[in-house]
Amino acid sequence: MARLRYLGSDSVAATWLALSAITVVTTWVLSKDAFGGDLAVLLTMACVSLKAWLVMTRFMESTSGPLLARVVFEGWAILAPLAIGVTIAFSIF
Repeated sequence: MARLRYLGSDSVAATWLALSAITVVTTWVLSKDAFGGDLAVLLTMACVSLKAWLVMTRFMESTSGPLLARVVFEGWAILAPLAIGVTIAFSIF
């Protein structure tokens, strides 16, 4: 098992701070009436995908896992918010 680094851009502390900042954005910014419902849902899902990606790549070290698992995970992290955005875009027109 790889040793977790505590200094630098790949550090546990930097990842934890990023996860905390994203939580603040979704909890205190997107949950208020600052954005319309559709946009808030899209941005919240993008934040969820980003948080899942950070946890999977930084803490669970999925970058060294099997190729199929990485493709499925990376595909989900990209396609889920994209699918919601496309659905919202088509519902507007």
